[in-house]
Amino acid sequence: MTSAVLSTRELKVHFPVRGAFGRRTGSIKAVDGVSFDLEAGEVLGIVGESGCGKSTLGKTIMGIHQPTAGAIWFEGQRIDRASPAARRAVRSRLQYAYQDPGASLDPRWKIGPSLHEPLVIHGDLDRAARDERIKSILEAVGLPDTHLDLYPHEISGGQQRRVGLARILTLHPKVVILDEPTSGLDVSVQATVLALFRDLRARFELTYVLISHDLAVIRSMCSRVAVMYLGRIVETGPTAAIFDRPRHPYTRSLLAAIPKIGGARVTRDFWLQGEPPDAANLPSGCRFRTRCLKATDLCAREDPAPRAIAHISVACHFPD
Repeated sequence: MTSAVLSTRELKVHFPVRGAFGRRTGSIKAVDGVSFDLEAGEVLGIVGESGCGKSTLGKTIMGIHQPTAGAIWFEGQRIDRASPAARRAVRSRLQYAYQDPGASLDPRWKIGPSLHEPLVIHGDLDRAARDERIKSILEAVGLPDTHLDLYPHEISGGQQRRVGLARILTLHPKVVILDEPTSGLDVSVQATVLALFRDLRARFELTYVLISHDLAVIRSMCSRVAVMYLGRIVETGPTAAIFDRPRHPYTRSLLAAIPKIGGARVTRDFWLQGEPPDAANLPSGCRFRTRCLKATDLCAREDPAPRAIAHISVACHFPD
């Protein structure tokens, strides 16, 4: 193993497709052989179109989905085969922030009990110690303690996201998986939330996996980027290198689609058309070839293995 705090090796998550009488007729390859290392203190961005498997990857790391094959390592411990008790012990240090923060809060509970719950489950603090920790965490995320007596529906989406972060941070985690952390927020609120993520990372020495389809968020927040397509990472490398000179045709097209000021769009490299193939019926060879202008017979025959070019790893037969 490496010195990484979190690693996956050939991780696969296949969901069964069933036909008449519940018979299995195939499988959806949501995650199909993903390997990466996350070093302590860095921010790894995972980006791709809807349905590429990025959220499934994050939930599988957390244990919400069970992997079909492969391995997950956290702090030197293999956790995909761990017992339920061992997984519960890990969850205090490996946390997941849901895309919809309101969904992680019980609408029948006030904010105070929701923040106490993880400390009761994972800790042995008495009531006074829990109150003190919650008060300091609320201050860190920029919320007054008067919010403890409110219900989730009585606060805004941005405030719900802060409460979700407070709920996570009460356990003093080491790694936080952020799933679309700015979705559904106004632009001004997005900027405030991103600034909060940076401040919390420095204050609590956090390591982030940031899952997003928003390339502007990825560029501003992440030290390294992994681009996913149909369950696989097709390109990974330092953020500046990926944005300055993407090597994979899929990555180039994604970056070319970023809107510019005034409504203009860079279209010279944007030629991505149609929807990705069915994840239950993938094309032979390179799974991007059906949408790639550079595809040849070689792409249909052979699935490209990742290759290193400068500081970037790219899975393409004809990288630029």
